[in-house]
Amino acid sequence: MRVPPLPITLRAYRCGLYLGEPAVAGLLAWRSRRGKEDPARLPERRGLPGRARPVGHLVWMHGASIGEALSLVGLIEGMIARGCSVLVTTGTRSAADLLSKRLPAGAVHQYMPLDAPRWVERFLAHWQPDLAIVAESEIWPNTVVSLHRRGIPLVLVNGRMSERSFKAWARSPHTARALLSRIAVCLVQTREDGERFARLGAPRISVVGNLKYDSAVPPADAQQLAYLGDMIGDRPVWVAASTHPGEDDIVARVHARLKDRFPRLLTVIVPRHPRRGEEVAQAAAAAGLRVARRSKGGRPLPSVDLYVADTLGELGLFYRLCPLVFLGGSLVPHGGQNPIEPVRLESAILHGHFVFNFREPYAALDAAGGARFVADEEALCASVADLVADPHALAAMARKGQAALLPFEGAVARTFAVLEPYVVQMKLSARERD
Repeated sequence: MRVPPLPITLRAYRCGLYLGEPAVAGLLAWRSRRGKEDPARLPERRGLPGRARPVGHLVWMHGASIGEALSLVGLIEGMIARGCSVLVTTGTRSAADLLSKRLPAGAVHQYMPLDAPRWVERFLAHWQPDLAIVAESEIWPNTVVSLHRRGIPLVLVNGRMSERSFKAWARSPHTARALLSRIAVCLVQTREDGERFARLGAPRISVVGNLKYDSAVPPADAQQLAYLGDMIGDRPVWVAASTHPGEDDIVARVHARLKDRFPRLLTVIVPRHPRRGEEVAQAAAAAGLRVARRSKGGRPLPSVDLYVADTLGELGLFYRLCPLVFLGGSLVPHGGQNPIEPVRLESAILHGHFVFNFREPYAALDAAGGARFVADEEALCASVADLVADPHALAAMARKGQAALLPFEGAVARTFAVLEPYVVQMKLSARERD
């Protein structure tokens, strides 16, 4: 199928990043000084490889941050089982740190180069992937154009397009069509996502569901699970997971309001960004609570009211310890956090209004009674009190949540049904070259 020529917007973008490469390098250096880039691996962000290319068929998969990267694990394992090596790229340090513990043998990690044309070409010249797969909404113009020019199929998996993003893209229809027409196929989460991609000019779309329903549950260190479980004992406990600024204060005040009724209550806060641990602890102290921070060696002793779990990659531990989970990013207009993992680990869910990034699972959970909407601090306080006081209702809520998500599973198999011809073609092309 013939693709449209690059519009002036994309040509200007491409030229601008050629000329602006020194400024982009300066931006990387500034981010590195602020701890947002790994100084030891900064060359990877400029397309310079950190290791040799594996021999044989190579599939490149990209997930920008933790959620996107973890959604790819099932596909990574499937590609390795099909005899391919996998290069996994991410854009954040937190995702890289987490993947270092989760990637199976046969997969290697690099940082995604920024979208400067020379850096992208340098990256592709070294790695020479046979197939490129990107998760959700990562559409970097120079990367898309370079892959197409090299004849490397690009597949968008777990694709999503919010109404807000659609309106932004719709303001540049020629740009959207030029990019989306260079993607081999868009595998999207919902029919609404598919309709938005189609209206923007994507010619090949398939609705396969959300890969996150099939993702493995986050792991937990068995020794820490037993140690903390013994320490918490039979204390009533709940966790506010992946909180954002503004929510920590609410959670702390909820605990303070419930303290007289539940004097042994333990509240755990896992901030979305661990570096905010001190800020969270200060909010709790301002509410008159006794606080311990995990990153400082603190423990949830009987004297502790609020435990700040400001470490990376331990959500699986606290989901297993806490039967009641409030998911952050939902009382502030962030869009919510993934409810699938705690539900699969037998937790009941509380959430605020702003869950537009995970609209489908929250709607299913709410309808089935596996999750409960809390509009504000007052409602959160009432729901925590109700459920802490009634363990049987809490357990029933968790079971309803698990049942509600079962019909959504199977996205990995449906994705591979579409990817299989690309894998076959990749192997046939290699034989022809040999």
